[in-house]
Amino acid sequence: MNTVSGEEAESESGPLGKVQPRQLIVTVYGLYARDTHGWMSVASLIQLLADLGVEGPTVRSSVSRLKRAGLLEAESVSGAAGYRISPETERILRDGDPRIFAARRATADEGWVLVVFSVPESERAKRHTLRTQLTRLGFGSVSAGVWIAPGHVHDEAEDMLARHGLRSYADLFRADYLSVGGGKDGSGDLAAKVRSWWDTARLQQLYAEFLAVHRPVAERIASGGPVTDREAFTTYIRVLTDWRRLVYLDPGVARELLPAGWSGAEASELFDELHARLARPAHRHVERVRAG
Repeated sequence: MNTVSGEEAESESGPLGKVQPRQLIVTVYGLYARDTHGWMSVASLIQLLADLGVEGPTVRSSVSRLKRAGLLEAESVSGAAGYRISPETERILRDGDPRIFAARRATADEGWVLVVFSVPESERAKRHTLRTQLTRLGFGSVSAGVWIAPGHVHDEAEDMLARHGLRSYADLFRADYLSVGGGKDGSGDLAAKVRSWWDTARLQQLYAEFLAVHRPVAERIASGGPVTDREAFTTYIRVLTDWRRLVYLDPGVARELLPAGWSGAEASELFDELHARLARPAHRHVERVRAG
């Protein structure tokens, strides 16, 4: 199953369920354009986004922004105007598939990967790129030039540094947490460290919002409520757009290091349920629009 990376989603703030049209476009392209070698006609895109309540002029404006950002490339096929996923976007989509549909949570004994970097002030653009990409991979900041993530992210970090020409600025280490301080403020507790490295309270809130927004739909479907292919499409696009934002914010640390009452597991189960119920009829709707 195809999907999209979190790069577009994670740049947006605010509550779940309120997304920008370009985020919906990225989701549509990630899910369905790769079935047709990365291309989709403007006419099909406008009709699909109309189903999602986005007007044609807004679609065209959003597509132009994605084109300027290098995510889409204009191309006509058999006389039909359209856009194709750029090679870099194709790689991002491919890399993002496992994270969204099979996100991995670390085990307590897995260890950590550290990225220690120093980028000269004269190359601040590279420093920004490095920090942005580390955040996208789920790293948390220990200090200005030391970032941390669960050990299984090591290979992705190596690939990212090489791909962006940043390898000479950073060293990678595999690490175990060995020393526990005795501070009365909880600083000796690894779970407290995790809360300082990542905003787990905010992530917990977003998972709760995901459940509040999308659980009623799942309950209606489970109770036998009728769902047309078009309804499946509009619901699935919004569910996936919200979900991909969350998985790129979640560092994937071991469950025992997360706050009590963690709702991420329940949210993951809900997404899996909706994916199983909606993906096929949503795809049928897209195929009818393309054929029309």
